[in-house]
Amino acid sequence: MEVDSLDLIGISGFPRIDSISDLVKEIVQALTKEDIELQNMDILILAHTIVSKWEGRIVKTSSVSISQKASEIAERNGFDPVHVELALRESKEIIREDRTLITETHSGLVCNFSGVDKSNAPEGHFILLPKNPDKSAEIIRMQLKEQVRKDIAVIITDTQGRPWRKGSINIAIGCAGINAYKHNRGKRDLYGRELQRSMVCQIDEIASAAENIMGQADEGIPIVILRGYKYEDGPERAKDVIRPKDEDLFR
Repeated sequence: MEVDSLDLIGISGFPRIDSISDLVKEIVQALTKEDIELQNMDILILAHTIVSKWEGRIVKTSSVSISQKASEIAERNGFDPVHVELALRESKEIIREDRTLITETHSGLVCNFSGVDKSNAPEGHFILLPKNPDKSAEIIRMQLKEQVRKDIAVIITDTQGRPWRKGSINIAIGCAGINAYKHNRGKRDLYGRELQRSMVCQIDEIASAAENIMGQADEGIPIVILRGYKYEDGPERAKDVIRPKDEDLFR
């Protein structure tokens, strides 16, 4: 999968709206506004916030009733009790609840506060992760393919921390039309030695590269196109990146 050059194209024409009834229509309109045409093999990288808004995954703070468990965790750690309550609702397992709140979501992601966040949510609201990001990516991909008649891939991203390193990075939480991994087994290194094992999580690499354009604040660029990257589709999806419990050093 040699790469000669790559282009990252930010789509700044996407409207800043709190509710999205037709995400693909909004994407196409934003592309038209920027005079950008999708090409075959383009990879469309989407911030999960616009997918979550499309799926109605926004919760008004005043509508949330606080459970005793959430109240205890919040009081002990100085957390927002509404944030904790929503994180618990979105989780199937609490991994750590002292000093931080690490959970496993219903979709299998292990992350802080189940990915529930105020960033880029309307005032007085929290935004939740898509329920099934891989499925969401596939729906968006197929609808876009029908409209623009191009064969593309879709990656949905979120920003998360890493256990061994400080600072957060953009990762892929859903994908369609592209294998999660790039496999280098059988290739040769600089000295001619055959690689026996080498599996790169290419969707995370792509998500991280796109974050440099998306940003984390008021950049207003929730969509980035990666052009020129050679990839293959297959059965691997973002859910396959999640490390099984018996291989997880932190459980």
